Amino acid sequence: MDPRVAMVAGEASGDLLAGLLLQGLRQRWPHLQAAGIGGPRMAAQGFEAWWPHDKLAVRGYVEVLRHYREIVGIRRQLRERLLRERPPLFVGVDAPDFNLALEADLRGAGLKTVHFVCPSVWAWRPERIETLRRACDHVLCIFPFEPELLARHGVAATYVGHPLASVIPLEPDQAAARQALGLAPGDEVVALLPGSRHSEIRALADRFFQAAVQLRRDRPRLQFVLPALPALRPAIEAAARRAGLADLRILDGQSHLALAACDVTLIASGTATLEAALFKRPMVIAYAMPAASWWIMRRKQLQPWVGLPNILAGEFVVPELLQHDATPDRLAGAVADWLAAPAKMAALRQTFTALHHCLQRDTARLATDAIDQVLSS
Repeated sequence: MDPRVAMVAGEASGDLLAGLLLQGLRQRWPHLQAAGIGGPRMAAQGFEAWWPHDKLAVRGYVEVLRHYREIVGIRRQLRERLLRERPPLFVGVDAPDFNLALEADLRGAGLKTVHFVCPSVWAWRPERIETLRRACDHVLCIFPFEPELLARHGVAATYVGHPLASVIPLEPDQAAARQALGLAPGDEVVALLPGSRHSEIRALADRFFQAAVQLRRDRPRLQFVLPALPALRPAIEAAARRAGLADLRILDGQSHLALAACDVTLIASGTATLEAALFKRPMVIAYAMPAASWWIMRRKQLQPWVGLPNILAGEFVVPELLQHDATPDRLAGAVADWLAAPAKMAALRQTFTALHHCLQRDTARLATDAIDQVLSS
């Protein structure tokens, strides 16, 4: 095989998935050269980033419009370079708004294209299935029900499991995580995860911190930890000061350590909610966005759930407080309800353990096998 592969991963979750995929590809092809758009986890696997992944870390229709010219310019430059250099394979990791149009152009020019992570066509925007059929030679699916759905529409796909299910232990060591964070074994701990984008911090941090202050009134010894990307730390610290949450433990990243250590997490909707489920942690899912983006999203939504744990369970196993419902009062009340219900928390752990078993596969090998077949076809 020609050892060159082009890849694009948007934001932190895509960087994580792409980094794990690169491990498998390098085991199969030790001399692999990979380049494109990516982040630090990909760089650790020898990936050459022509642009950093956070250039694509934009969510919501209004937010995308603000960055539209820059994003389109990056895609045009990347397309021109790839058509000139013609690597034998392009892998788009998530970021469907950016990757699918690029994949369609590359595939139309004769390059092989693989999309890693099926867009949520089963939740909203079902018209993307036709886009997938046109853009991708193959789709690597992280949820077990997706390949059959895509096959009905003529899209070749393989279920490869979710990489996080192999990274996160089936039985997280809460005691060790607490020791690493300087927390006592008997502490009540809430992990606050208001998101990994500036827009999410602007929308959710004040609400989360006000909810934390309310929780502390009834539980004075309650401990709060918040894993933060370095670029977001100043905004998070400013929001904590506004709320009077002076003793908030802000971690440098370490989201998995925070989830392992906590009793409950108050968390922004996104991939992190699946991570919390794999850590078997009760959660309250929240989200908020500009009104125009919210109106458009709600019109296209196909299911009553937004959070991944609820979507995979097919029911509201954890509460979702979205947009106007994500008030500090309601967020605090939902977290307090979990802390007061140990039997309910234990039942949820059983539900999340079954989900973990379902998602746990040798993702790197299965994905590499599928890619090998695409290259051989």
